[in-house]
Amino acid sequence: ILSLAAEAGSVEDLEIDDVMKVGYRDIRCVESGGPEPGVGCAGRGVITSINFLEENGAYEGVDYVSYDVLGDVVCGGFAMPIRENKAQEIYIVMSGEMMALYAANTI
Repeated sequence: ILSLAAEAGSVEDLEIDDVMKVGYRDIRCVESGGPEPGVGCAGRGVITSINFLEENGAYEGVDYVSYDVLGDVVCGGFAMPIRENKAQEIYIVMSGEMMALYAANTI
């Protein structure tokens, strides 16, 4: 979403069909992307992407939504789906490494 928005000028210039791919059994896939490493806040990209998807009806008629996000604690945007009550149930899957445990604990 973010790279296409940068090319188009803004997310307002995108259509849902520009960013969403529909696959087997109507599974819908979207990649939000993020800023260049070390520049900006990747969590902001998560927030921008989720807001774009909501505003354009991407969540209508779906049974499940799965987010695969980084466990960084650099920016709070990754926890946005949790904090903003975007889900009825949330499962956090992580490795047993200390940084992964720390990141999951800060959510």
